[in-house]
Amino acid sequence: MSEKISETDDLTLLGHSETRLPRHPDDAKLEVFPNRNAHRDYTIELDYPEFSSLCPVTGQPDSAHLTITYVPDQLCVETKSLKFYLASFRNLAAFNEDVVNRILDEMTEACKPRKMTVRGRFAPRGGIRLTTEASYPQ
Repeated sequence: MSEKISETDDLTLLGHSETRLPRHPDDAKLEVFPNRNAHRDYTIELDYPEFSSLCPVTGQPDSAHLTITYVPDQLCVETKSLKFYLASFRNLAAFNEDVVNRILDEMTEACKPRKMTVRGRFAPRGGIRLTTEASYPQ
């Protein structure tokens, strides 16, 4: 009798009590699972109101409300790995615009969606609120 392989066997975080966050986005892994509804277009919205990174000039924390919206193709992003991935930016010194574009690039590489938009609404600095939005495909 052959052993049935689960669609979630490759997921390393889901269902485990892992609490150690990656120190840097390079150390994080975005995990994916098969989209059982790839025959239709539908939208997934992921809302992360507690995002933080560091200003590359001052070293001060930048906080943002991130919204990731995508239409999956064959793969979906597993949300616990996404949480760990996004939390890993807390030690990254980068401009807000670069952060949003990096997240878009790495997420599209991981799950190869039909469409994706990443929007970061950063807390005001000097009285100015910065919002950056990047989309795939362009």
